Amino acid sequence: MSNRRDERGAAVVDFVLVSMLVVPLFLGVLQVGLFLYVRNTMTAAASEGAHYAAVLNREPADGEERTRELVAGVISDDLVESVTGEEIDLDGQPVVRVVIKAHMPALGLWGPGFAFDVEGHAIKETGE
Repeated sequence: MSNRRDERGAAVVDFVLVSMLVVPLFLGVLQVGLFLYVRNTMTAAASEGAHYAAVLNREPADGEERTRELVAGVISDDLVESVTGEEIDLDGQPVVRVVIKAHMPALGLWGPGFAFDVEGHAIKETGE
């Protein structure tokens, strides 16, 4: 009976010690998931903007505007630093490239973070 008295309160200590390991691990996995969501959403928006600008009689500026509209509907404007569209030559083909420069906070959606770029490409229609 004296052994049971010595173990009284041990479950609380075990819970605290295990929680100290599990909670940061869970929050880390959640943060990675959030980053992947933001990056994939921006990549899809850049690609859609490039395809929009690649249509005959449209300019890269049209793709920039379309990309901004798509990103603004899903992700906070604070995360996007710039959206640029340009027409480049890739292996002799005219290509529209839309680049989104953004940053992702290290803790949730607040605090200091790191910068990253995503690109979308599409072959420009020439009408020939």
